[in-house]
Amino acid sequence: MKIAIAIPARYGSSRFPGKPLAKIGDRTMLERVVSVARSAIRDVDDAFIFTTTENRDIEKHAETLDVPCIITPASCRTGSDRVLSALRQLNDWPDFVINLQGDAPFTPPSVIKALIKAFKTKDSVEVVTPVHQLSWEDLDRLRDAKKKTPFSGTTAVVNKEGRALWFSKNILPAIRKEEALREKSKKSPVYQHMGLYGFRTDILEKFCSLPQGLYEKVEGLEQLRMLENGINIQAVKVKISSGLIQSGIDTPEDLKRAEKMLAKHGDHFA
Repeated sequence: MKIAIAIPARYGSSRFPGKPLAKIGDRTMLERVVSVARSAIRDVDDAFIFTTTENRDIEKHAETLDVPCIITPASCRTGSDRVLSALRQLNDWPDFVINLQGDAPFTPPSVIKALIKAFKTKDSVEVVTPVHQLSWEDLDRLRDAKKKTPFSGTTAVVNKEGRALWFSKNILPAIRKEEALREKSKKSPVYQHMGLYGFRTDILEKFCSLPQGLYEKVEGLEQLRMLENGINIQAVKVKISSGLIQSGIDTPEDLKRAEKMLAKHGDHFA
């Protein structure tokens, strides 16, 4: 079984151009993501990493990190489209590919390992993605962040078998009688989605061939195209230390929060 971690690192973000090259502390965002990926597959047989971008400066930076970089068209609509475009340039396809976005430098390697384990141990897995149940303190932090950047941070609704039912940039579910719930449990009923996916490669091809759906367009979430078309997304529940960023860095404001978090918690991700 061959496994790949693909790191799409697009330069032309409308909200934060050039963000894969932005520094957090003494390392670039892309350098941190590559380090996470390397830690995750350190003990995994037949696994490899590559980056993919539309930008030559990012390609040159990837070369300094000693990681292969595949140039893909600027017209790729999503990170998944970019990953598929890159895969089509490989001679030997993996069975399973993890799309680790180049703007997610604080992804714990343990989360990627959990996705690989889920793929290896669960029958007929199509797509796997991690979710994390928020403490009340982290839910409060998410609410505060959304006052300035309302489209940062995605929440997920998951059934008891772990199947993802929905994702939204709104905080789901709405919570009645919150004060009483806070007294009963240390955890809120909100799951935050971490923006990486593991695809069976035939499912990635299927997904990228589908037209964008209504909800994907209005929310800006490509995973809603999967749900709208009956693709099963298995949510993998993971544990994240309270106070750590669980979403990608989408804006300069997110970068400032990341720098504050790094100063508080230290550089221990990979």
